[in-house]
Amino acid sequence: MKGYHQRLLIVDVSRQTFEIETLSEELLRTCIGGKGLAVHLLLRCNRPRVDPLGPDNHLIFAVGPTAGTTIWGSCRHGVFCKSPLTGFLSESYSGGTVAEYMSRAGFDAVMIRGTGSQPIWIEVAENGAVFHPAKDLWGQETYATEDRVKAWVREKRSETNRCGVVCIGPAGENRVAFAVVENDYWRSAGRTGVGAVMGSKKIKAIVFRGNRSKQTADPEAIKGCASSLAQHARESGVASAYRSMGTPMLVDITNAAGCFPTRYWKKGRADHVDKINAAALHERLDVTPHACMKCMMACGRLATVKQGRHQGLRIEGPEYETIYAFGGLCEVDSIEEIAYLNDICDRLGLDTITAGNLAALTIEAVAQRRIDEKIGYGDVDGIARLLAKIAYREGIGDLLAEGIRTVASSWGMSDQAIHVKGMEPAGYDPRLLKGMGLAYATSDRGACHLRTTFYKAELSGLIDPERIEGKSEMLVEWEDRLTFFDTLVLCRFYRDLYPWQRLATILEAATGWTLDIKELRAIAADVNDNARRFNLKEGLQPADDRLPRRFFQQPLPETGQVITRQQFERLLRQYYLARGWSPQGMPPGWPDAGPIAGGGNS
Repeated sequence: MKGYHQRLLIVDVSRQTFEIETLSEELLRTCIGGKGLAVHLLLRCNRPRVDPLGPDNHLIFAVGPTAGTTIWGSCRHGVFCKSPLTGFLSESYSGGTVAEYMSRAGFDAVMIRGTGSQPIWIEVAENGAVFHPAKDLWGQETYATEDRVKAWVREKRSETNRCGVVCIGPAGENRVAFAVVENDYWRSAGRTGVGAVMGSKKIKAIVFRGNRSKQTADPEAIKGCASSLAQHARESGVASAYRSMGTPMLVDITNAAGCFPTRYWKKGRADHVDKINAAALHERLDVTPHACMKCMMACGRLATVKQGRHQGLRIEGPEYETIYAFGGLCEVDSIEEIAYLNDICDRLGLDTITAGNLAALTIEAVAQRRIDEKIGYGDVDGIARLLAKIAYREGIGDLLAEGIRTVASSWGMSDQAIHVKGMEPAGYDPRLLKGMGLAYATSDRGACHLRTTFYKAELSGLIDPERIEGKSEMLVEWEDRLTFFDTLVLCRFYRDLYPWQRLATILEAATGWTLDIKELRAIAADVNDNARRFNLKEGLQPADDRLPRRFFQQPLPETGQVITRQQFERLLRQYYLARGWSPQGMPPGWPDAGPIAGGGNS
């Protein structure tokens, strides 16, 4: 079979055993790979209402049929499980180099169950899994962990001494609900708490290595796809903005539009934007564009602080979302200090979006005299101390480690907490960007910006941010195409370069399957339906597809804009209709879910 190894590695860390299962062509034709395969496996293997930090929550690492090829943007892997942050589907993706080594190990996916009695790290190679004690690694930060494991492989595995490593930091070890899985130092499977699930299984790191290669249906077509795309990108200039400015270029764009979340979602513009935007980053730090393997975008900013108290600090970043979380929500007015907070999160293994949101909520709680802590807006050292407390579950950090719903309930701030399904939004205010409001509300993993990246459509003028009619249908088409990205698995920043027809060409070159756009969309829609079915099994109800009440009630002070409940409900109804779901959001064939505990944040 072309494009796949057709192998699933099933690892039981409780027994320290493994088995290799053959994946059928019929299954792979149905789900393609990546998210499609992982959701299928979770539906098959996770029992409903499983404890996300218990042994029966399966943790899945998956790639798609483009992994190991020269297709641009293909060096990405996905991590999947039930989320300890939301209680629903957890999916998170990361670039770097790891997907290449996962493919060389000869597996399309690795599924892990059970929990260890002692810390371990796992070596995944062509013949299966080897379990190593990790007592000496437990407690280490992420950079040191990756260095030490790679050094071991270089010394002990000279036949394949290059490898990919994913690991967790102290936050994952301590089961912080928004802990990440790191790789290549600065790349993160960031959202939904996959690091906490890895930590609950006592896995400090996983190494992928091997010399296995898979056949593609048409190697010359693969080369042709890569070559033609590179030429198109040069001629269109699509990649040049990312290479020259990276994602921080969005700071000026969103701030000018009035949708840059500031002062814990009270404002849409930051007065100090010139101190934290892309120009500030490139002026005040030494910056070199940095790319994942097999990427022409080079959106990463390999940056070194030139002066001040953090002189010499070197990170990849900060990305736009980190700048919004600390520079916007927490009003930190220095790009060097944001880089410093970014570095702390990377070392400890914390998601920067959730960390920044929780820090800002804590600042609000102090200002309202709900808690007694020493922290305020712009207080970098106070935020840094808070991050460490969270990662090590010390003092107030023990509560914050549980996530925003638990924190807000404890402090009597549930009406102020900004989240959907327990996960905070990214840096695009839905009071201005109405489509992003719908995207946040309906995303299967919580308030996710990547499920559709619909901010691009609204900010670039493809559709008026205020327009309601036709917006849901357009969003569904974007969501389907990007879901197909996640089955292959491809980087979101290639969305302008990979329309449906090019995706069909890539799939045919890799696998030999000739599918038209209608067939590709049907596969993507089925993956979305299965993700919905997984969440329904976990207790999702219609009230969970709602936005925080602030977005309906409190206008942005700069523009006076809100998203009205009438606008939102109309968008939601049209979304369900475009998806082929019932008026209650149930996919085809789903039985009556009955009364379900829980609820939304509307």
